[in-house]
Amino acid sequence: MTESGRPLALSRAQILAHRRAVQALDERLSPGPESLRRAAWAGLQDSMPRAALLSIHARVEGTEPSTWEDPALVQVWGPRFSVYAVARRDLAPFTLGRWPDDARGRRVAEEMAAGMRAVLGTRRMPDREVAAALGGVGNRIRYAAPSGTILIRWEGARAPTIWAVPAPDVDPTEARLELARRYLHVFGATTPEAFAEWAGIGAGQGRVAFGAIGGSLTRVRTPVGDRWILSSDEASFRAPAGPAAPARLLPSGDTYYLLQGADRELLVPEADRRARLWTSRVWPGAVLVSGEVVGTWRRAGGDLAIEAWRRLSKGERSAVEAEAASLPLPDLQGRVRARWDD
Repeated sequence: MTESGRPLALSRAQILAHRRAVQALDERLSPGPESLRRAAWAGLQDSMPRAALLSIHARVEGTEPSTWEDPALVQVWGPRFSVYAVARRDLAPFTLGRWPDDARGRRVAEEMAAGMRAVLGTRRMPDREVAAALGGVGNRIRYAAPSGTILIRWEGARAPTIWAVPAPDVDPTEARLELARRYLHVFGATTPEAFAEWAGIGAGQGRVAFGAIGGSLTRVRTPVGDRWILSSDEASFRAPAGPAAPARLLPSGDTYYLLQGADRELLVPEADRRARLWTSRVWPGAVLVSGEVVGTWRRAGGDLAIEAWRRLSKGERSAVEAEAASLPLPDLQGRVRARWDD
């Protein structure tokens, strides 16, 4: 709040500058486990094969094709049961933080987790074999994910391999609050409803979580309505924006544009451009130039097709092409070939 008691007014530029800063999209972090943890502070969606690797590359120096396998990271069925890469130390928020509040949901999660642990024992098995052993439950095995006892390894071409681990020694309520704080830090300014949709929990659960940490929140007024930020982040929003990176290529589902509703309007004000970024099918990647989303990209092998929404200068094109050439693609034979769809 301001001294007058009115909500703090934040501009679009302030909000996006904060998000880029906390996501290390303006300046890459040094290599190492702590940088990987920061890059995955709100998790890194990996539902498109190796999307998490390219999200790391956009944030951490020295990212290599094998960085996604670093011991500091694990894969889980995270928010909305999508494949996520998260820091091993932060397993609890992304699993127990989504523990069902209703009796039926808890029973389903508990029974599925117990059945999977009985089948797995100390083994690692393809998820479809575990599902078959449980009577053909199919993708419902993902309902065990909020127990925090199932890790996965998914390489894209084959079914995920899964195994059982001890549950994190964290209360599910505290894990939920930590997940909310992380969402606020990375996606702020935001609402409890947006948090709930992102996390794949009920809207009421999102409001309860925000209410429980309410003393740590500050109400703000934004171009798309009233929102909340972590009070500890206010200085970040008020700080002058630093220089934005010349270019970043964000993969499909990257945290920076994993948004819904009015939050999409804030990031991309033009309706026709929003339709080209958030498609009804698999999303393309986003081209970020000097802090603004200016187009999309898709890749087939070493061929990378770029659609720019405005005329880019020679220097801007060179920056995008340099990013394309630096992508740490594990399946690449030769160099990346950037093609502009003008």
